[in-house]
Amino acid sequence: MKFPGRRKLRHYFPVAVDKTSLPRLEVQPKADTYIAGLDETIVDVIAEVDGNFLERYGIRKGLSNLVNSEVATAIYEELVNHNRISDHFAGGTIGNTLHNYSVLADDKSVLLGVMSQSIQLGSPEYHYICHTSSKVDMNHLQAVPGDIGRGITLITEDGERTFAIAPGEMDELTPESISEEIIANSAAFVTCAYPLRHADKPIKSSLLKCLDYASKHNVPVILTLGTRHLVEEYREEITDIIKRHVSVLAMNEEEASALTGHDNPLLAAEKALDWVDMVLLTAGPEGLYLCGYTESLSRRETTHPIKSGAIADFNQWEFSRPKRKKDCQTPVKVFSHIDPYMGGPEKIRNTNGAGDGALSALLHDIAANHFHRIEVPNSSKHHERYLAYSSFAQICKYANRVSYEILSQNSPRLSKGLPEREDSLEESYWDR
Repeated sequence: MKFPGRRKLRHYFPVAVDKTSLPRLEVQPKADTYIAGLDETIVDVIAEVDGNFLERYGIRKGLSNLVNSEVATAIYEELVNHNRISDHFAGGTIGNTLHNYSVLADDKSVLLGVMSQSIQLGSPEYHYICHTSSKVDMNHLQAVPGDIGRGITLITEDGERTFAIAPGEMDELTPESISEEIIANSAAFVTCAYPLRHADKPIKSSLLKCLDYASKHNVPVILTLGTRHLVEEYREEITDIIKRHVSVLAMNEEEASALTGHDNPLLAAEKALDWVDMVLLTAGPEGLYLCGYTESLSRRETTHPIKSGAIADFNQWEFSRPKRKKDCQTPVKVFSHIDPYMGGPEKIRNTNGAGDGALSALLHDIAANHFHRIEVPNSSKHHERYLAYSSFAQICKYANRVSYEILSQNSPRLSKGLPEREDSLEESYWDR
């Protein structure tokens, strides 16, 4: 596993030892460090069309249109035959997050979901696999006879974007396909709130089963909220799940407002900390916040400028490392904030996936801590049971850098890892 950023040598351990066996792509639950995640598998297709195309298929311009599999197949085949498709992107909030995690960590993750049992060359399912890191273990996907989800973006001559969404069989994941061993031995389990919309589909029961397994085996659960409208519609159910199962909550400022009733990101994060151990809150041009708990006696004061907002001097202890609240004798709330990296990209090419990118950086740090605790249990890094390897401030920097990379490209998925980052003042401080 690659560790996030440069680290002082005394925290490292030998990695150039001879291997007794060949590396395996498939996850070995009791031998590997990995992140597991459940998602609705979907492929995003981008195509250019004219107004007549939309009329022929009864697609309402400028809106999101739900279509059945037959209509989606007909649309897709016509786009292929007339060479209208400009790009395919493997999609899904958790699919994007696991891919980016595996690219950053150069290590394994496990995707739980469905995949078509018959995949043709050039099909959307083919592109999904081609655009997903080989480090993402898909051996635990459930085979289905039909299509996975297809999200077709139709761009007309005036630049208007219209969406034809075909769920296919992406919500047919059954609880019987979920491996307790995979969840129990993971460094963390990550999922999103989208499956909660489908009370009549097996994927919701599968999600709840995963949450039960994670809670049973004390595996940190990370939940992303999806959209503001989803939170508003299912707020009571989502809040109940958060209180019972979730350790890390990831959301943007609109979702945070819908969940907590606070428009101010800091106050929304503080409210959410009544329910969870850590909050990752992305706030667009305002940057991002990372908030959580640490032990009072172990807290470390920042050397960065002190910031005040809705909470005075809120970043005072941001050089502290995150802990789960239940692992603290005297828990203290910690808040950290960072402005967009380099003020944000000169040209934003894609806003889809920036939050998922930030989350993948946080997952990398959580997994690195899990890995290092197993390999070097007597290290000074583990004299207390921490949730992550780095401090709040350092994770903020890492998450911010990954978000910048996503915003600078067309795809929500990284094609390669980040360039080496310079040591920060915080790292030198931590190593004293």
